[in-house]
Amino acid sequence: MPKKPTFSPANTLVVLDFETSGLSPNQGDRAIEIGAVLIEQGVITDRFSELMNPGFKISAFIEDYTGISNQMLKHAAPNHEVMARFADFIGNHHLVAHNAAFDQRFLDAEFAHIGHQYAGQFGCSLLVARRLYPLAVNHQLATLVRYKQIPSDGTFHRALADAQMAGHLWLAMLDDLQRDFAISAPPFSLLQKIAKKAKADVPKFLRQYGGK
Repeated sequence: MPKKPTFSPANTLVVLDFETSGLSPNQGDRAIEIGAVLIEQGVITDRFSELMNPGFKISAFIEDYTGISNQMLKHAAPNHEVMARFADFIGNHHLVAHNAAFDQRFLDAEFAHIGHQYAGQFGCSLLVARRLYPLAVNHQLATLVRYKQIPSDGTFHRALADAQMAGHLWLAMLDDLQRDFAISAPPFSLLQKIAKKAKADVPKFLRQYGGK
């Protein structure tokens, strides 16, 4: 059994994103690309980015949507090799994704194929953003990047680009917690609690937590 994280600040974790052959691993869909950034004490210190060959051809729709072609995947390492390397990359860190339910399903499925269990828990930048930024037009990653004026080259739907943007969004939310509620160095568990709170209850909860 992997060792559970003993120190869990919200500014030290792995932010990840999958590109996939479809919407559900239960329907036989597989990951075709993984991108991730390691954030340590609020700074991106490492990156992981690999295509992976799922063993079958992807649809023309997925090729157009992701920009990942069957020709590119033909020369990629198989999923089990890439996911073994990714397991080493994440170590015991907690994990974050934008719309984490989707990425967690694929991470669980891909790790099940290689018999690996990860130690960390998941956080969702989408759910936290919905509660911290209720005035945003919507809470898609591209919209929030513009809303928070996060520098971007405009590339989305490639795994590393999305992981990097989600990572910068996560750090922006931590900055806003400190600025607006005097919450500095929050634990990862606080962000998980925010994600589960009713939106109307979040400001009072954070004011009480931060003593502001």
